Amino acid sequence: MNILIICIFIVGYIAIAFEHPIKINKSASALLTGVLCWTVYVLFSGEKHIISETLNTHLADLSGILFFLMGAMTIVELIDAHDGFDVITSRIKTTKKRSLLFIICIITFFLSAILDNLTTTIVMVSLLRKLIENKNDRWLFIGMVVIAANAGGAWSPIGDVTTTMLWIGGQISAKNIVLKLFIPSIVCIAFPMFILAFRLKGNVIRPAIKEETSANPTTLIERNVVFFLGLGALLFVPIFKSITHLPPFMGVLFGLGILWVVTEIIHSSKDDEDKNSLSVVHALRKIDVPSILFFLGILIAIAALQSTGILLQLSELMNEQIGNLNIIVPAIGLLSAIIDNVPLVAASMGMYDLAAYPMDSYLWEFLAFCSGTGGSILIIGSAAGVAAMGMEKINFIWYIKKISGLALIGYFAGIITYIAIEYFF
Repeated sequence: MNILIICIFIVGYIAIAFEHPIKINKSASALLTGVLCWTVYVLFSGEKHIISETLNTHLADLSGILFFLMGAMTIVELIDAHDGFDVITSRIKTTKKRSLLFIICIITFFLSAILDNLTTTIVMVSLLRKLIENKNDRWLFIGMVVIAANAGGAWSPIGDVTTTMLWIGGQISAKNIVLKLFIPSIVCIAFPMFILAFRLKGNVIRPAIKEETSANPTTLIERNVVFFLGLGALLFVPIFKSITHLPPFMGVLFGLGILWVVTEIIHSSKDDEDKNSLSVVHALRKIDVPSILFFLGILIAIAALQSTGILLQLSELMNEQIGNLNIIVPAIGLLSAIIDNVPLVAASMGMYDLAAYPMDSYLWEFLAFCSGTGGSILIIGSAAGVAAMGMEKINFIWYIKKISGLALIGYFAGIITYIAIEYFF
């Protein structure tokens, strides 16, 4: 059974990677892969009722991620409909590729630590659409956004879901993870950033500025209100979570509800045609539903690998055959580029006891860094990459050719930095 599930996952993974040559949408491949993995699991097992309950348990967790993604994307679409990103784009005057690369990477790195890597990527992709016309240039910058978002999320307890898992589980403390991983995370983005900067030449071409028309009659005050309220709603998510202990998607939905009410009020005097293009309902129609279904398919496929014990067996095998944490943990990070880092970290948390590896030990900090940054190596290896791929339709093979090498260099540079700091300082 396990071999058949692994084969289905590999075939589905190949279909996603070669979406354009085979001319089958990656969302369809992902959905079929996820459903077939669970179908094989339930057909070859005698405990169908228990497996259904297990799937429902996973679905409860996955739905939280999907609703979070939908809410964040809707807020971003609403800001975009009001031309709210002009607040930032109007202040970024440079068109030089090198200067723009530094600005985008630095903003992404620190914003990801405050928000999280998924939300930050959604915001930055929308921002780059306003700054760069050429698709290939924009894709290069978005690839760097994925690396920067994952690196920025690794050193913050709320920046990446795996770091948050370790924080909530008592494996790491907020203060220590910031102190220990900040420099390795900077190195992780600095190496790719400077390497790419030396290759970039010339200026970017900005998209044509939309003229003020009756189809989008927003004032400067309305744009600023929607932009700052929308960004505030996203920033409020970790605060909401820490106060209420409710899942992050509840904070996003709360922010979306507030924004919905405010936009209804400020546009109440406009006629229906003008109001429609500025409404949350219109923004909901514009969000990329296929990318959300792609996310669902990938996540339920990974959940099947986790539920059947395949991931746990893999982790135990690595522990028995290798034993050295300096090899095992980076290998887990590399594996997270192929398989979602959440179940990998969850399996690791189950394998290693807190009695043997107490809070803030070498293992947990190193695992937080590698699992958070290793997903940048492939575009479907992290939530940030999946969001970017869905929003911009980035080609899987293109990402491997243009970005994966840079991400790999940054990944190992960060690892060497962390080990050096731990052993020598």
